[in-house]
This record gives sequence, C-alpha cells and structure tokens, in this order.
Amino acid sequence: MFKEFGILGPTASGKSDLALNLALGFNGVILSLDALSVYKEIDIASAKPSKNDLKSVKHFGVNLVCPNEHFSVGDFINEYKKAKEFAFTNDKILIITGGTGFYLKAMMSGLSPKIEDVKTNLSNFEIYELSLKVDPEFAAKFSKNDSYRLLKWYSIYKITGEIPTIFLRENRSEPIIKNLKIFEILSPPEVLNPRIITRTKNMIKSGLMNEAKYLFNKYGYECKALNSVGLKECGEVLSGKISKDNLENLIQTHTIQLAKRQRTFFRSQFKDKISAPIKDLKGEISKFISGF
Repeated sequence: MFKEFGILGPTASGKSDLALNLALGFNGVILSLDALSVYKEIDIASAKPSKNDLKSVKHFGVNLVCPNEHFSVGDFINEYKKAKEFAFTNDKILIITGGTGFYLKAMMSGLSPKIEDVKTNLSNFEIYELSLKVDPEFAAKFSKNDSYRLLKWYSIYKITGEIPTIFLRENRSEPIIKNLKIFEILSPPEVLNPRIITRTKNMIKSGLMNEAKYLFNKYGYECKALNSVGLKECGEVLSGKISKDNLENLIQTHTIQLAKRQRTFFRSQFKDKISAPIKDLKGEISKFISGF
C-alpha cells in the first residue's frame, strides 16, 4: 500500500540526513521542501544533497529551474504529483521533507486565489501595524519582518477590500494532500544553534563566497533567489556594504533567526503532528512505515 509522510524541522536540524537514511532503509524517494534547492547552481548556500546522495536516492524538488526563473506553489504542486506518481508506480514510500513549511501547508489547506502584488510606499512596520488593527489573526502568525507575506496581505486587502485571513479561508481550493502524517524534529536553541555555527563554518570553507560571486556575476544583485540567508550576506561583502570579517557571524545570526521563524510556523500551522528529538523520531517513523 502506498505511504507518504512529512518530516519537518528548522534549518540544520538533520532532517535531510534522517530522510536519506529512511529512504535507503525503506525503499523510499524524497520530495524536498527546501525553497532554495529548486534552483540549479545554488548548491552550497542551500545545503543541497550531495551528488552521491542524489544518485543513491531519487529526489524530487531539486535542481528544477535557474535562479532567475520564477518558481511558484503551483510549480511545487506539480512536482509533488510527479513524485507521488513515481513512488506509487514503483512501489516506494514518499518522504516529504524540508524547512519550507509554506509549500506543505498550501497543499494541505488548498490554494488561495492568485492576487497580484500592489505597489506601495508603506514600510513593513506600517503594513504590520495596519494588519494588527484589521486582521489580528494574521498579525499573530507572522513576523513584522516578513516582507513577502506582509506585501501579500496588503495586496489582498487593497484589491478585495476584505479581511485577508477571512478572504483566503473562504476562497481556497480543495486540498491536494489530506490526512498526511507529519513528524517534526524538535531542535531547541541549545541543540540547534551549535549545529548552525558549525554548518556555517563548513559552508564558508567549502567555497560559499566563490559560489556567491559566480551567482551574482551571472544573475545580478536584483535576483530574488539570491536574497536568501547566506547568499545575501555574501552579496553585501562583494558590494562593499559589510566587511568580510563580519560574514560568518552575520550568517550565523540570520540563520538562527530563520530557524526561530520556522519553529514558530510549524507550531502554529501544523497542529496534528508527532514531535520528538531526532534520536527518537526515527523509531516513530519506522513504526509508522511498518504499520505498527
């Protein structure tokens, strides 16, 4: 019988290694939930699976488009359908894993109507203050530094004239995935932060700056995909905005902040899940796969 499940966890929590080990042990394929891994050439900054890992286990959601090409939730859903068909046809389990919980949430909740972004001179703070008054349910879930979702919220508000959270709830399509079993890696800061520090050092040693220089030269500083943690800071070094001496510390700080946002998102958006430290989670997942 076909089985699929999700493994969520903040950046650097070990979810990719866990998924790979499970896929090798239980004849599985992996669908990456990482927003950066979809891009070709962004390898070190995305902590993308190695070439050997990609050969040993079939991966979906990796190396799909160039950094200057658009990739949407709809594109991800198409990739999910390909992964599911492949797994079902080849009698494999499907492991959906990554830190971009937004993709998974969209598939489990249904897609919202497409609303084009509006142009505004309002700052993030001003939009967030407006959302506090108009739509406190939204404001309670998202950060006032989340430029992407604040602009989406404001665009829906201006175009529809309705409270965005209510508008989205009442106008969603049918969910793509129903009743998905979700496992979450619990990674408190005292456990995760040292892992982030070590991973940042390894990324820099592995040539993060050279990768960034190549990408910015090829795609330019306005490329949205390059405005991500790790690459953004490298771009600021290359453009002379910050000193190279500050690079490592800034990436570590911003990655720790990202992990905190991810934990908050998982907690608020995925209520029915099994959460445990990674050392315990493998056993829980093994029981689920085996039907115990």
